Amino acid sequence: MDRRQRVEPSPGQESVWDYPRPPRLEDSSRHIQVIFNGVVIADSRRAKRVLETSHPPVYYLPPEDVKLAEHFVPRAGGATFCEWKGSASYYDIQVGDRAAEAAAWTYHQPTAPFAALRDYIAVYPGRMDACLVDGERVQAQPGDFYGGWITADIVGPFKGGAGTRGW
Repeated sequence: MDRRQRVEPSPGQESVWDYPRPPRLEDSSRHIQVIFNGVVIADSRRAKRVLETSHPPVYYLPPEDVKLAEHFVPRAGGATFCEWKGSASYYDIQVGDRAAEAAAWTYHQPTAPFAALRDYIAVYPGRMDACLVDGERVQAQPGDFYGGWITADIVGPFKGGAGTRGW
């Protein structure tokens, strides 16, 4: 990316270009909600967020704040590998007659720097009816690969859309 494209953050905003690489893991007390097929399937004020250069935050929710047994179905196979966090396993989400395939993921055995993420659940916001941060509806990170959550207090440009693969 040409640094001249960087959006300068206003007071109270964060630029994803100020986030570190390798990524940083931090606790968040913001109110996180995930809604699918009209049902709140996750509700937490104990999330963790991963911040990585050029990416909006990804929120990870403690399993006890997610309706895991009711709506999250482990997927057989299909694991992916993150150079920072390790091997991810995926869930399909089923609420009533609607399903979203591979809509959530977790790290059962994360790398040592990300051990605090063990079994926490992340959700692709673009595959849900709505994901909220402190009541604000998030926008999904472009490209639906990384799973970042864009809110008004985050500025980019963001990796994930067309032409950003080399960033």
